[in-house]
Amino acid sequence: MQRQAYRLKAGNVSNLKIITEDLPGPAAGEVTVEVKAIGLNFADVFAIWGLYSATPKGEFTPGLEYSGTVAKVGANVTNVKPGDRIMGVTRFGGYCSHLNINSRYVIPLPGDWSFEEGAAYLVQVLTAYYGLVNLGGLQKGYSVLIHSAAGGVGIFANRIAKKMGAFTIGTVGNNSKLGLLKKEGVDRGIVRGNDFAKKLDEALSGRELNIVMECIGGKILKQGFAKLAPQGRSIVYGAAQYASNGDRPNYLRLLWMFLRRPMIDAQQLAEDNKGVLGFNLIYLYEKAELLHQLLEEIKALDIGKPRVGHIFGFEKLVDAVRLFKTGKTTGKVVVKIS
Repeated sequence: MQRQAYRLKAGNVSNLKIITEDLPGPAAGEVTVEVKAIGLNFADVFAIWGLYSATPKGEFTPGLEYSGTVAKVGANVTNVKPGDRIMGVTRFGGYCSHLNINSRYVIPLPGDWSFEEGAAYLVQVLTAYYGLVNLGGLQKGYSVLIHSAAGGVGIFANRIAKKMGAFTIGTVGNNSKLGLLKKEGVDRGIVRGNDFAKKLDEALSGRELNIVMECIGGKILKQGFAKLAPQGRSIVYGAAQYASNGDRPNYLRLLWMFLRRPMIDAQQLAEDNKGVLGFNLIYLYEKAELLHQLLEEIKALDIGKPRVGHIFGFEKLVDAVRLFKTGKTTGKVVVKIS
């Protein structure tokens, strides 16, 4: 079988080029997926730039999330069959028309979901749920600060927190996104700026802050952490402050921000009764059983379909990445393969 795939050597978005190559048949335990849609994630951008520690060496195909149909199954595969509609995650390699993946990492696509919705679900919902519940210890009555609340993770984090009886404060980068927060049922919406600390105090209105879903970094991270109540937890799963509009990183700017990043004193954590926990989804990828357990728990919450905000054709994937990294999008950015 031949496939089309985007490949590059990390460093510059413009290095992404489509190639045609042979794809071998699935090995034992694997399936071949005909990809119908691809979900974009910030980890993709940092991998493309070579800033993600897990980035493969040399040329590689980015992409962590996809949906499609099973084209072939290898020996000993019993959980899916050819023709099944699925969604899945992969440790890179998702920007392509076909891929081989261990069958443990493909999930049945709900019957009333589109392929675009399937490609907008797994990475976001697992990040939100694992961060809030497993690491944050989310409980009824908690106050939760959710950064980038109009994005894929943020939308699911709010839905999960509301289902579990929490008070939610969502932050966005500009006023145009506040309407979406209201529509999603966020209790208080904040536009991040120089007055963020003051706005956070006003939004809390005397409540304790128990959990921060932190994906911005820098001064915003520091201000959110300072406001945490005793036993509060900041869950760090990203650092959007390092993103930029250019095709390649501004290394001097990145170095300046890195050197000025907030420093957390471990000894002070004990005195303040606060915590900082970090994770990325590669951890869950290596623990397939836990991944499936979390998805069953999420299913029981009934938090609805993902919100797809932007759809691009496969030939426009580079344009999709360029828009996505600007932070001007809402919901999930998806690339559709016709």
